[in-house]
Amino acid sequence: MATTIIAPSVLAADFAAMGQVLDRVQSSGAPWLHLDIMDGRFVPNLTFGPKMVADLRKRSSLFFDVHLMTVDPERLAGTFMDSGADAITFHIEACIHAHRLVQDIKARNRKAGVSIVPSTPVGSILPLLPFLDLVLVMTVNPGFSGQSMIPECLEKVRELDSARRNRGYGFSISVDGGINRSTALEAVDAGSDILVMGSAFFEADDAATLVRDLTSRSRL
Repeated sequence: MATTIIAPSVLAADFAAMGQVLDRVQSSGAPWLHLDIMDGRFVPNLTFGPKMVADLRKRSSLFFDVHLMTVDPERLAGTFMDSGADAITFHIEACIHAHRLVQDIKARNRKAGVSIVPSTPVGSILPLLPFLDLVLVMTVNPGFSGQSMIPECLEKVRELDSARRNRGYGFSISVDGGINRSTALEAVDAGSDILVMGSAFFEADDAATLVRDLTSRSRL
């Protein structure tokens, strides 16, 4: 049995109260924190830089899942690893020498991940699958929190799950975008291991119960 990991995304949180945000995640029992780094170029929004990650790192032992929604991710990956990232996930659409970047990340004993947007097929990352720790399937068009999940994107999760089962690969599958109690179950049934949750987590009356309920939804 594989246990589902909940990764609250701070994109949906109050940036003016990040200390309280961190406390909420830690008290909920969620083991990961998802940090979206947006540059206003790859996506039409801006978030924060490595100092935010470094400041949060001082206060937390959570697994920091840093998602580079940026152009030229190879220029930024090292800085965010220095700031305390445990995993670096970059977009295949933004990187020419993706295999080299995966090697660089893994050489620093961090988890290496690749993400694909809704319009990008799984086929674009097939040559990378043997080397990855994580594949992040965007289930919305990235850039803003609070969107509804595009259900057709779950077919990519099924395709990735089939590939790793048939070929013995060890990567985890994460989904990000429109994940709530209902869509989380669909994502897990499709083969997801990690659920990135934004609005549904931070607007929940009882985040700990939400995490407990979804974590117990394991798959074979």
